[in-house]
Amino acid sequence: QVNLVESGGGTVQAGGSLRLACAASGHTINTYTMAWFRQAPGKERDFVATISWGGAGTHYSDSMKGRVTISRDNAKNTVYLQINNMKPEDTAIYRCAAAPRYSTAYYTKEYEYDYWGQGTQVTVSS
Repeated sequence: QVNLVESGGGTVQAGGSLRLACAASGHTINTYTMAWFRQAPGKERDFVATISWGGAGTHYSDSMKGRVTISRDNAKNTVYLQINNMKPEDTAIYRCAAAPRYSTAYYTKEYEYDYWGQGTQVTVSS
């Protein structure tokens, strides 16, 4: 069982930046593919970014490519999401997810992940 807890959300003005963190416990995540998804009010959950078990492989949604960076520190059992040049449409609950996939392939679908955090609210004001 992997427990995930997100932090770092809050309210930021348009153009600002945030760094979200996802701390894992219960199991080391160094063989897990990790990802971030987000869900805006009244919308479906969307894929944001994913990172392979060792951190060498990353993949981003087209809508956020160039503004986000996913990274991980396996020694700290933590994954990060840096979001820059934020826009009001980035307002959402951001959740991290983990999949026991010891692979460099990209996984962008919700059903491909087994463990989820509760999420952290991000609000971008205009």
